[in-house]
Amino acid sequence: MANLTYSERQQLEQCFGMRSGYVLDFSNRTFEEFIQETVARNIYNGNYSARGTSKANHLRAFVELEPNHVVGTLIATLIEHARTVSEPPPADLLANCERIAHRLKQSAPVLDHLTTDTSESTFAALTKSVRQAIESNEPQAGLDRLHTFFVSYLRSLCDTRGLQASRDEPAHSLLGKYLKYLKANDHIESEMTERILKYALGTMDAFNHVRNNQSLAHPNPMLDYDETLLIYNHVVAVVNFIRAIERRIDTAQPAVATAFDDGDIPF
Repeated sequence: MANLTYSERQQLEQCFGMRSGYVLDFSNRTFEEFIQETVARNIYNGNYSARGTSKANHLRAFVELEPNHVVGTLIATLIEHARTVSEPPPADLLANCERIAHRLKQSAPVLDHLTTDTSESTFAALTKSVRQAIESNEPQAGLDRLHTFFVSYLRSLCDTRGLQASRDEPAHSLLGKYLKYLKANDHIESEMTERILKYALGTMDAFNHVRNNQSLAHPNPMLDYDETLLIYNHVVAVVNFIRAIERRIDTAQPAVATAFDDGDIPF
C-alpha cells in the first residue's frame, strides 16, 4: 500500500479530477493502455475493482494495493499527462503532486538508481532490463539478468585493473581478485570496510546457486519476492560501493601497485 497522508490523497484527487469518477480525460480504453504502458499493470483485471467500477475508484484501489515506488511512477506520469489536457490543474497543485510522486519513488529498491559509466551496448542493455524488472514490480524475473550484469561488471573491473580473468570465472572468483587488488594497493581505509567486503565475497557463491536454481535462467520455482529484493539490494550496494572506490582511484594521483601473494590475504 502506498504511504500517503489524507492531505496528499486529497491533492491527487483534485489534480486528476477524480471526484467526478473520472481520471483526467481518459476513456476506459486509454486509461487501461496508459497504466499498462507506464507500470505494466492491467487496471481492469479484477484486482482493482473492490471500490467500484469507475476509473477513479480503480485508481484509488491501485494506490491502496501497490507499493510506493510503483504508485509514485504512475503518479509522475499522470502529472505529465495532466499538463497536456485542455484545462490543466493549477501550477502549484501540480508542483505539490510532483513532490508526492518524488517521495514515493525514493522508496524503490536501490537497483532502481543503478547506472553505469559505460557506453557498451550489451552492458547498457543488461542494466536497462534489470531496472525494468524492478519497475514492473517483478524482481524475480530479473535475477538471472542481475547475475549476468554483475559478472560482466566484475570482469570489466578486472580488465581495467590488469587482473587476469577467464570468461567462465564465477562472480565470487572475480570479486575476490578485485578485492585483493584493492587491499594490496591500499584502497581500503578501514578494517570494518574490509570485513564487510569479505562478507559480501562470502555470499557471492550463493548468488551463483540462486541464479541457477531460483531464477528464470532455467525452469525453476521462483524465489520469494522479499528475499529477491534483499538479494538485489545487497548486490547493488556492493556495486555502488565499488563504483565510488573506482571514482576515487581515477581522480587520485596514480597509485604504485605493490606485489602481493594470493596466499597472504584470506579473501
